[in-house]
Amino acid sequence: MSRDTMVSSGGDVIGNTPLLRLNNITKDLDATIAVKLEYMNPAGSVKDRIAFNMIETAEKEGKIAPGKTVLIEPTSGNMGIALAYCAALKGYKLILTMPSSMSIERRALLKAYGAEVVLTDPAFAVKGAIERAQELAAAIPNAYIPNQFANPANPEAHYLTTGPEIWKQTQGKVDMVCFGVGSGGTCTGVGRYLKEQNPNIQVYPVEPFESSAINGLPHHPHKIQGMGIGMVPENLDRSLFSEALRVHSDDAIAMAKRLAKEEAILGGISSGANVCAAIQLAKRPENKGKLIVTTVNSYGERY
Repeated sequence: MSRDTMVSSGGDVIGNTPLLRLNNITKDLDATIAVKLEYMNPAGSVKDRIAFNMIETAEKEGKIAPGKTVLIEPTSGNMGIALAYCAALKGYKLILTMPSSMSIERRALLKAYGAEVVLTDPAFAVKGAIERAQELAAAIPNAYIPNQFANPANPEAHYLTTGPEIWKQTQGKVDMVCFGVGSGGTCTGVGRYLKEQNPNIQVYPVEPFESSAINGLPHHPHKIQGMGIGMVPENLDRSLFSEALRVHSDDAIAMAKRLAKEEAILGGISSGANVCAAIQLAKRPENKGKLIVTTVNSYGERY
């Protein structure tokens, strides 16, 4: 996507988000941290890339068609908003299942785009939303679940767009990346692309301290929406990394507030978690002088 000319479709304004170096929060660190401002996508989050690519791919494969197919997807929020945007753009009916713990602001956005929201028990995390989506798909004719957790078009979106953008914006000087894991798409897609360019680039998934399935720990309630879903998603390629970072919910919330006050970046709680993880890496002596890239996943007004 180019922002220099008029475009004819809402899909054409997804991606090519700015990469911004942090200056104040990182002033006492010996490494550089830069954040990709994914809230500048049209529906306000990194999930826009995934949603559009999953729908486009399914259309090309003849699996779905506007006016005929009912899209159903389990989501913790931002994926639902992105799918609702794409469904409105392309003319699909959309039903979203999500834990009732997700914010009222997110639910309002979904309904504004015309999506139907079905709430599930938060005690079962995203697994409960997945099971409900499967039940609905079995009962509704012509239903299709894009399934962000296992759909290869998810990491492919980041392999084709986010990864190349980071490589270009850093002029190939990026040393490491860290991304919160929900569906696993960002970590896998960006990681694959960057490691093809430079095998020495390090990739770090990020999870809530309270719910770290990658580290083999049980799920406990936490406050970082969009991460720590209580399972390891199929789309997460474990061969790309050797260590998963963990961030406490309260630290993520505090960092999101600091980003707004000190960097004028109004991101959500998962964005705070990403920056906390990047700071963990920046504080390691062996990372002196390194360039660490992460994402501000969504706009803070949703929280």
